Amino acid sequence: MPLLSSMECDYPLIDSNFRDFCASHVIYSVEDFLLRDLYVLVISTEQHHNSERLKEGITQVLTIINGQHQPWVNGQELLDDALQNKSSLPTGCRRIDVFLHGGLKKGHLSELVGPSSSGKTQICLRAASRVAKGWGKIIFLDSGNSFSSKRVAQFVTQTSDSSAYEVDKALQQVMNNIVCLSVFDIFTLFEVLHQLKNNLISQVDQHIRMIIIDSISSLITPILGGGGAQGHALMVSVGFLLKRLAHEHDICILVTNHMVAGEKGTSKPALGESWRGIPHVRLLLSRDRARNISSMSVLRHPHMATGDRIEFEVQ
Repeated sequence: MPLLSSMECDYPLIDSNFRDFCASHVIYSVEDFLLRDLYVLVISTEQHHNSERLKEGITQVLTIINGQHQPWVNGQELLDDALQNKSSLPTGCRRIDVFLHGGLKKGHLSELVGPSSSGKTQICLRAASRVAKGWGKIIFLDSGNSFSSKRVAQFVTQTSDSSAYEVDKALQQVMNNIVCLSVFDIFTLFEVLHQLKNNLISQVDQHIRMIIIDSISSLITPILGGGGAQGHALMVSVGFLLKRLAHEHDICILVTNHMVAGEKGTSKPALGESWRGIPHVRLLLSRDRARNISSMSVLRHPHMATGDRIEFEVQ
């Protein structure tokens, strides 16, 4: 990847002042950028009189990474997946698990996209209840009071033919394995994720199997208004932090994203083009209310064709 010093002619924001700032953080190339905590980098700009221009420079580098080097990143991720033979965790819906060749991949950041009432939260709750029952600990980051212990209990009892005693025991295990935290802004999210990272490194939370954020878009959208560089940089930073947590600790991370108005009356996923290339997997949900049937379509997947689709029923 190119050195920052070779890019000023094409990108004036990457001037000597910006490069000096980067050098103070041991960043000399685009590759170095990918290895740094962008959240910390953005915050550190506040110590400089030209902080806004430095933030614009950070956004410029992120744009270069997203526009020119994303295929390289994806190819490396595919190679890593193949070498590590990443396994899957179930969603709790058999048709979805078969469709996704086993479920949600560990080590991946997966995103559920869809309009309101399309089933995003229901799939999150069902996946949490299933994984917590047989695989380990779940961290459920709730940004809109969507977590329902009652709904989790329904999922557990629906899928069991055991005695009442065994069902109660399984339900207790599931509830003990799900940690729900309320997170209402991006800065609290960073604090929680950094604490999780430290706990995982020190093996305090070594049994975490899945992190769910419902919804990621409600946390990021408020900081994107006005076209400022800081919001964009924070969005990309949280994306890379989630991918790093997933990859380094073999965790499945599942986030939800809402839809916004697009061109000519169409709808599109929120968070824009820069976010689109961050999740490993993007799945579009929709619901036919007349038939009470939901559908899932592939928007992005390392091993599936875009447009692949399945219909299913979430009870």
